[in-house]
Amino acid sequence: MRIKAHTYSFFIAIADFVISLFNEFTAMVFLASEMVMWSFLSLVSGGKTTRRGEFVRNGLDYGLGAVPIIGLIMFLIGFISALQSAAQLRMVGGNIFVADLLAVGITAEMGPLMAAIIIAGRSGSAIASEVATMKFSEEIDALKTMGLNPVRFIMVPKLWAMLLALPVLTMFSNFMGILGGTIIAVTYLKLSFAAFWLQLSQALVFKHILSGLIKSLVFAVLITVIGCHKGLRFTGGADGVGRATTASVVTSIFAIIAADSLFGVLFYF
Repeated sequence: MRIKAHTYSFFIAIADFVISLFNEFTAMVFLASEMVMWSFLSLVSGGKTTRRGEFVRNGLDYGLGAVPIIGLIMFLIGFISALQSAAQLRMVGGNIFVADLLAVGITAEMGPLMAAIIIAGRSGSAIASEVATMKFSEEIDALKTMGLNPVRFIMVPKLWAMLLALPVLTMFSNFMGILGGTIIAVTYLKLSFAAFWLQLSQALVFKHILSGLIKSLVFAVLITVIGCHKGLRFTGGADGVGRATTASVVTSIFAIIAADSLFGVLFYF
């Protein structure tokens, strides 16, 4: 009987987890649909329903604030990726193909993925903590009392700012990654700068750049929606803000990698 009781409680725990996961997902979908609706209305109205000052402030924070860390990390990733592959390419006399590796690997995969993960940790956490703090201080309830929709007033400017910032950061990420690889190609592999960039331009097709930009738009929506959702689901006191922030980062990174895997199947198979 004891074994049966343990087995029963085990399945109950699994069922509770699945139900809570489903409820979390549906709540996130409803929030995303409301944010998209208000964003569309903002676009149709020429931005009249969006707080432009908040949009500009968020855009500068998400975009310019992340440039140094994204630039440094992607430069090192491009540098290390080219260095590790160079040792193998030199054995078979394929030094020039380091350009192909950088063109495809950085623009289609590492550039948008790393930019999104960094932004999820930097700006996604800030979104969650800001929304959670506003809920804790009852600012969201005050907005509802004044007849203002919190999604339109607080979250839509963040979504537009993220949709603008992340694709630009992705292009910057691509550039810095390729720049890091170029240094290895010219110094370690002894390739001429002209030959390397000729091979790079031939390998760098529009499909790879476009796929990276499309990914960045989807990642931007995921980061913003998850950050706002976790902030709204905040419970407890000051420690609850920390839990909401942590949950936002973990969930965002998981969603980004899952979406990236799905895009890999859609674009290349």
